[in-house]
Parts: sequence; C-alpha cells; structure tokens
Amino acid sequence: MAKNVEFKPCIAVPPGETLKEHLEDIDMSQADLAKRTGLTTKHINEIINGKASISQDTSLKLENVLGIPASFWNNLEASYQETKARLEAENQILKEAEIAKHITYAEIAKLNWVKPTKKIKEKVINLRSFFGVASLKLVPNVIPVAFRKSSIKDASALSLATWLRRGEILSQKIETRPFNKDLLKNRIDDLRRLTLKAPEDFCSKLESICALCGVAVVFVPHIKGTYAHGATKWLSPQKAMIQLSIRGSYSDIFWFSFFHELGHVLLHSKKQTFIADKSTMHEAIEQEADEFASNTLIPPKEYSKFLSKKDFTEASIHAFAKGLNIHSGVVIGRLQHDEVLSFNQYSYLRTRYVWKNN
Repeated sequence: MAKNVEFKPCIAVPPGETLKEHLEDIDMSQADLAKRTGLTTKHINEIINGKASISQDTSLKLENVLGIPASFWNNLEASYQETKARLEAENQILKEAEIAKHITYAEIAKLNWVKPTKKIKEKVINLRSFFGVASLKLVPNVIPVAFRKSSIKDASALSLATWLRRGEILSQKIETRPFNKDLLKNRIDDLRRLTLKAPEDFCSKLESICALCGVAVVFVPHIKGTYAHGATKWLSPQKAMIQLSIRGSYSDIFWFSFFHELGHVLLHSKKQTFIADKSTMHEAIEQEADEFASNTLIPPKEYSKFLSKKDFTEASIHAFAKGLNIHSGVVIGRLQHDEVLSFNQYSYLRTRYVWKNN
C-alpha cells in the first residue's frame, strides 16, 4: 500500500496567475476589475505579476466581484508565501553548505556535539542549532575572535569557532556565583596545589573553586584545525569562562595554560576574548598573561634563589617543588623553557595527562 506523501511544489506560483486566467475566461480586463473592486489598476497588475500579495480585504472584494470565495484566494496566497519561503530556505542551505564543508562535522559528531548525518542539508541545520544562528554566514558575528585573521571559509577559523562555541555551551550549564576578584586571588594557593593531583582528582575541585569565584572552567577536546591551548571569555560582567584544551598535554603545559587564562581574568578587559595560540604569543597582552602564569606557579624570589644555588639534581628539584606545593614537573618545564635544562633532561618527571571524554 502506497504511503501518503505530502506534495511540495518545486516552484512558487503567485495567486495572481490564477486571477489572470479567470479574468481571461470571463473576458474581464484588469482595468474593469479595478473599477469593480475599488482598487487601482496598478495594484491589480502587481497582484497578477506576483509583486503584491492578496490581503484579507482584497480577497473579500474578489469574492464579491467574481463569486469565488475569499477563502480560496487566501489559501492560494498562503500556499504561495509558504512555498516561496521554503524554496528560499532551501536555496539558503545550499549557499551555507559551502561553509559547512569546512567544518569537521564527522569529528564533532563523534564527540556528540551534533547529531551524526551524511546529508549536507541536515548538517547545515544541525550546525545552525549548534552555533545558535539563523544562518552559518552569521557565525563570524557571534564569534568574531575566531575570524580575526581568516575568512569565513577558512577551515582553521571555523574549527576554532566550533571549539569556542562548545566551550560556551558547556560553560552556560555551569552555575557560578557572581565574580569576586579578591576571593579568586585568595584561592590561588589552593589552585596551585591541584598541580599535585591527577585529572580525575583535580578536575571537579578546579571547577568548584573557580565557580565559587564567578569563573566557569570547561575542558574541551582538541579538534582538527585548532591550535589553541586555552581561551578566556566573559559571558556576562559577573561570569567569566576559562576554556582549556584537553589534548594529552604535559601537566606543566596544562597548568601554565590555566594560569595564563586566569591572568586574563584578573588583569585584562572584560570586553575582550583571549585565545592562547602561536599566533598571539608575541602580543604584549599575552606576554603579561604568560608572566602572571610563570610568577604565580613559581614566585620570582624563590625561583631566583633556587637558580643561584646551581644545584639541579633530581633531589633538589623535588625539594624545591615540595617547598612550593607544586608538582615537580612544573619546575622541570620551567627550567627547560628557560634553557637551564635541556629538553630531554628529567622529562620522565613531567607527567602527561590522559583525558577521558564524558
């Protein structure tokens, strides 16, 4: 038994076409119809050519003059407008399909950010929902920082926008108290001590401490085409977001990234979004955040004293880290970065995090 399939016309025919045919059938001119309805000849002509719609008032006038129910004309008009809108929407999807092709859809579908599909139309619709936009062309308007140096069709710009959007979605679900700068500063030592723990032990603690201070911390998997370690964005004057990439990074890099973003929260404008990647590493504002991270993890005075002793044995490094209540790997990473140690010295002390997606 055949299923009933709703008919959807592939062209939009204005009701004026039907009006024109009927006038021809009864040998009535447009000018004569205008006189009988009290409308102008120009308006009748615009209806026939699809330039003007048939209003409720006009449909009643046509009913009186032609004897055809107003509902007939109203239904024709409604069907025409619906078909025109649907065809325009489908045409718009085809235009946006080019943008969707530059997003690693299969990858983010695997991460459950969007529903799996191979149909380009469904991809566009799902991506609109993901970004919260009426058109994918509007993505640069809502996440402009991702397109700072690239066009909308640039794969890396769209990947970065996708990654940032995921962070926004996750952070919106996190309840935080109003931002409290002084409280956040007072909890820095507690945050530093978390470097001693494994991800399964510190993640929830990190999130809760920051949430009490008005900061939503989110962990977002790295996706192809993104090169960011972290990002900071103010979702409102009372709520900041710190987004961190979980990319199998070394613990010292992860914690440096966190405190770098924390530096942006404490030092810089609430109106700006900050992204830590290779393209921003030489910017003055990023260098300030780097300095904050370095000095917060390892206070300058203590670090200078340690360097002056010139004792960089494993035992002395462990003792120094213990005195600071931080992981030895953080100290190793700093010494390697400052070229006090070579990049292969004591690398086994640098813990590499293994992240589990949930």
